[in-house]
Amino acid sequence: MEILIILLFSLAIVLLIISFFGKDKVAKLEEDLEQMTLTYMQDIYQLKMKVKILEEEFVIQDDIVPPVKDKSPVNPNDIEPIHEILKSQVLSLYSQGLSLDQIARQSSLTKEQTISVIEQQRVRGE
Repeated sequence: MEILIILLFSLAIVLLIISFFGKDKVAKLEEDLEQMTLTYMQDIYQLKMKVKILEEEFVIQDDIVPPVKDKSPVNPNDIEPIHEILKSQVLSLYSQGLSLDQIARQSSLTKEQTISVIEQQRVRGE
């Protein structure tokens, strides 16, 4: 009987030691779940940012733009084309209600170019 108790006691100690060195499947599962959650959160954040950019591109206020006063005739071929990113920035700032001077300063365009971009978008939108 004593041998049986000693045997069971030693078996319990061996199993206890094995449990410490064995792989914890729950911890691995929790780690995988956490990684997947972080990935989904990053994806959702990126999608929200893309939607926000698209909304800014398509939302334009219908404020009146003052007419352009040309001091000298300009040949359309002489004008350097404005990059689409700058156009998007101008339209976004305009929709936020900034003045034409502020938009021109922030986008590094002239006031006339800024007005031209806004008018072009208005013509396309109508």
